[in-house]
Amino acid sequence: MSKLESLPANPYNAHSWVVGEPVIGEGVWIGAFCVIDGSGGLTIGAGCNISSGAQLVTHSSARRTITERSYNAVDRAPVVLGDHCFVGSNATILMGSTIGHHSIVAAGAVVTEGSTFEPYSMIAGVPAVRKGDVRWRPEP
Repeated sequence: MSKLESLPANPYNAHSWVVGEPVIGEGVWIGAFCVIDGSGGLTIGAGCNISSGAQLVTHSSARRTITERSYNAVDRAPVVLGDHCFVGSNATILMGSTIGHHSIVAAGAVVTEGSTFEPYSMIAGVPAVRKGDVRWRPEP
């Protein structure tokens, strides 16, 4: 059995991993090689596009690891991605984060744990910060 055949089936992309029970809105597109981790609670709004290689992560085992398991739990916190958001290739959104509707998370950005961004944000960098506004105006 190839590695691709061992990924759990999902209705979004046969080459992406969807775990847990994320709430995914209508008209969402998910590219290949994404990790969509709903184990800690994940809501993806309607009309979002998630580019190849992006990761939406709702858990962390870091504290359990560095305490040699004296802290014997996996931390979890929900991620919320508002309606009509775009997540660029290889962007990572970590647990406890909220991205407002109509926002862009740039390719390669790392949205750190517990971050909150208002609607229409352009989010970029490592760590990710708000770079401006993305309100589009129709061309004349």
